[in-house]
Amino acid sequence: MKLFAAFLKLVRWPNLVFIILTQLLFYYCVYAPMLKVQSSNQINLLFFLLIIASVFIAAAGYIINDYFDVQIDLINKPNRIIIGKFIKRRWAIVWHLVLSAIAVLLSLYVSYRTAEWLIVVVNIACVFALWFYSTTLKRKLLSGNLMIAALTAWVILVVYIFVGANILSLQGWVENTHAFNVQKLFKFTFLYAGFAFVTTLIREVVKDLEDMDGDRKYDCRTMPIAWGVPASKVFVAVWLVVATTALAIVMLYAWQSGWWFAAVYFLILVILPLLLMLKKLYSAVESKDYHALSNIIKFVMLAGIISMLFLKFTI
Repeated sequence: MKLFAAFLKLVRWPNLVFIILTQLLFYYCVYAPMLKVQSSNQINLLFFLLIIASVFIAAAGYIINDYFDVQIDLINKPNRIIIGKFIKRRWAIVWHLVLSAIAVLLSLYVSYRTAEWLIVVVNIACVFALWFYSTTLKRKLLSGNLMIAALTAWVILVVYIFVGANILSLQGWVENTHAFNVQKLFKFTFLYAGFAFVTTLIREVVKDLEDMDGDRKYDCRTMPIAWGVPASKVFVAVWLVVATTALAIVMLYAWQSGWWFAAVYFLILVILPLLLMLKKLYSAVESKDYHALSNIIKFVMLAGIISMLFLKFTI
C-alpha cells in the first residue's frame, strides 16, 4: 500500500484527475449539448480510450521529469522525493516506457477508428516532447514553459479534433450537420484552450520563481535566473492582466446574455482570485510566497474548467 501511494504521488494523481475532468466536461458539457442525436456507445468507448491515453502520457511525463530532477528536488522539495526512496530508478524508467507505449497504442487505435491520424501523431510528439522537456528544455529560458503550456492546451484541443472526426464519420448523421454549430464549438475550444495555455504559462513561471535555489545550483537557465526576479514578476503580471481582461469580457458577455449566475461565478471564483494573485505577486519574496501564488492559479484553473457546466444548460 505504501508503494502504491508513492506511485500515485509520483504521477501527480490530482493533476491526472484534472485532465480527466477537463476532457469529460468539454465533451459532455460543450460538445454533447450541440448534438441533435445521442452519441453512440462506440463513440463513447473511443472517447474514454482517448482520455486514458491522455492520462498515461501525462503520468509518464511526470515520472520521467522526476527521474531527471532527483538532485534538484533534493534541494527544492526534499520531502517529495519518490524515485530512489520508494521506487527504484530502473522501475521508474520501466513505468515511463510502459505507460507511454500503452498511450501510443490507444491513440493509434482511436486514430484508426476515426480516420483522424493527427491524434496519434501529436500524442507521440507529446511523449517525446515530455522526455525532451525533462532532459533539456526545463533548464532553458521560457521554451520549457511554453511547451508545457502548449501540452496543457492540447488536452482540450485533442477532444476538439476527436469531435471533428466523429461528427461526419462515426455517427452517420451527415444529413444533420447543418444543425450543428461548428463555429460555436470552435469558439469555446479557443476560449478554454487559450485559458489553459495562459494560466499554465503563468503557473510555470511562478514555479520557476519558487524553485530558484535548486535550479541555480544545477545551472538551469530559467526566467528568474536569466532575467532576474523583477523581470519575471513583470512577465507574470502582464499575463495576469491579459487573462483578467479577457475573462472580464467573457463575464460581461455572459451577463448581457442573461447568464447571470455564470457571470457572478466568473467574477468571484476566477477574476477576483487573479486580481488577488496580482496583488500578492508584488510582495512575494520567499519560496513559500510563490508556492501560495501557485496554489491560487491552480484554483483558478480548476474553477475555469468547472465553468463548462454552465454551457450544458445554456448552449
